[in-house]
Amino acid sequence: MTDPVPPDGGIPEPTDRELTAASAVFGDRLDLARGFVAHLATSGIERGLLGPREVPRLWGRHVLNCAVVAELMDVDASVVDVGSGAGLPGLAIAIARPDLRLELVEPLERRVTWLNEVIDDLALGNVTVHRARAEEMLGTLHGDYVTARAVSALSTLAGWTIPLTRPEGQVLAIKGRSAGEEIEKARRVIRKLGGGNAEIVTVGAEVLEEPTTVVRIRVRPV
Repeated sequence: MTDPVPPDGGIPEPTDRELTAASAVFGDRLDLARGFVAHLATSGIERGLLGPREVPRLWGRHVLNCAVVAELMDVDASVVDVGSGAGLPGLAIAIARPDLRLELVEPLERRVTWLNEVIDDLALGNVTVHRARAEEMLGTLHGDYVTARAVSALSTLAGWTIPLTRPEGQVLAIKGRSAGEEIEKARRVIRKLGGGNAEIVTVGAEVLEEPTTVVRIRVRPV
């Protein structure tokens, strides 16, 4: 098995299993995924977008964990990513699916600057970054899908994501083991905002050692 962390503490290589998964998820864009990981492991750490302890887990826990969410998306769809931070999940999805149109929403200037640097370096033509809070983009952005990861509890996140979702579109929130509990606490808010039943789905089971847990909320038609 390939050592995921070079002895000099440089850019991590995927393990054999992660490389197999990455090849399946990214295909001929695997080099772009490697470039993204390189940015995360260097300037991403230096600028505080991720902690240094995350370097060994960049492939499996972060990039692949996010990219497989694209399995839930139709071809040529529009995606709004709320609280993009280090480009997770937005940039991972954009690399895996060049047919999708990504709108990244991030309020912090230093993160926006970093995201634009990565986008320019990797020549990702399907991504635009907006420096704003989600609520400031109401009436300006709408996506067939709205994604978020590690942004807030679902009861709060629903208010930021459902209004940005087109009628009959979907909110796809990456969550952990507390997903079911968060859904129960957020049911009333979700209904009030126009969301249907929230459900837990898993993606990436065929390629990842630990599949990604996603809370999916289908937005009701007008």
